[in-house]
Amino acid sequence: MDVSQNARGGYLTSRLNDMIGWARKYSIFQYPFVTACCGMEYMATACSHYDVDRFGAGLPRFSPRQSDVLFVVGTISHKMAPVLKHIYDQMADPKWVVAFGVCTCTGGFYDNYATVMGIDTIIPVDVYIPGCPPRPENVLDGLMKLQDKIQAQKQEV
Repeated sequence: MDVSQNARGGYLTSRLNDMIGWARKYSIFQYPFVTACCGMEYMATACSHYDVDRFGAGLPRFSPRQSDVLFVVGTISHKMAPVLKHIYDQMADPKWVVAFGVCTCTGGFYDNYATVMGIDTIIPVDVYIPGCPPRPENVLDGLMKLQDKIQAQKQEV
C-alpha cells in the first residue's frame, strides 16, 4: 500500500513538473532593457517576418514586475549598472536573463573605464546571444535555447 502511494505521488509530481515547464516555456513575458544599436535588431526580430510570437514571447512588458525574462540589449555603462541591477531585483521569481549582443556579453570593442565588461559581472545570465548586432536568426536560436532551459529546470510551484 505504501509503495503504490509513493509511486503515484512520484508520478504526479514529475508530470506536474513537466506540465509547468511546458507552460512556462511558451509564455515568456520579456522586459526589453535597450540601451544601444542592438535595439534595431531586437525590434526586427519582433516584427512579422521573424515573428517571436510563435515562440510564446510576443508580448513585451514594460514593467519588471510583470515580466520573467530580462533582455539586456546593448552596451551597459557603469553608470547604468545600478539601474539594471535594480530592475533585475524587481522581477519576480522565476526569472531569466538574456545578454543580447557582444557589448552586453563581453563589453565588445569598448575597452575603457566607463563600460561594463559583460553584464554577468552584475546579474546572472542564462543565455548569451553574441554578434554585433546579432542576426534575428541568432536571436531566435537563443530564444529556443532559453525555452529548453526553462522546460528542463525543476519547476517551483
